[in-house]
Amino acid sequence: MMINHKGTTEIDTERLLLRRFKASDAEAMFTTWANDPEVTRYLSWRPHGTLEVTKEIISSWINSYGNQEFYNWAIFLKEAGKVVGSIGLVDRSDEDERCEIGYCIGKEYWNQGIMTEALKSVIGFFFREVGFNRIQAKHHKDNPASGRVMQKAGMKYEGRLRQYLKDKDGEFVDCDLYSIVRADLLHDVHHA
Repeated sequence: MMINHKGTTEIDTERLLLRRFKASDAEAMFTTWANDPEVTRYLSWRPHGTLEVTKEIISSWINSYGNQEFYNWAIFLKEAGKVVGSIGLVDRSDEDERCEIGYCIGKEYWNQGIMTEALKSVIGFFFREVGFNRIQAKHHKDNPASGRVMQKAGMKYEGRLRQYLKDKDGEFVDCDLYSIVRADLLHDVHHA
């Protein structure tokens, strides 16, 4: 199957609207997750520190939305009326028809199934609309909650990647890798 890039296309789910970031999302992003040391604890970037940093990052994303190969969604929680996190493509190989997803959500929205709902819908979009064969995600070994989101979204644990990444302090960290492949979906349909 050929990869058919569509860019960051709106995805509507029961509780969420996954959409492109807007400049007006900066304050919600800054206060809900981007400046929270607990949220960014296991991520590769430090808390933003100032609203200006968040505004600059959103501006760079908005400029990238013209690129059909750029995928970065704001997770808009309908009942809250604001963005509560982000999910997007962090790596890909069109030749090998695979990609990797990364995500982040404000801590007041942890453990409510919101990220699982977002991840499932993005996985579906990448399989059906774009045509990837394999979708993977990884998390810092000390952040098992992220692994539970991956499992609930249908991904399978593949193993621990030792000293895979350098964290924001330059320390090597182990990461746990999960994936789902197109055949898993077909298998699940036949055994449902």
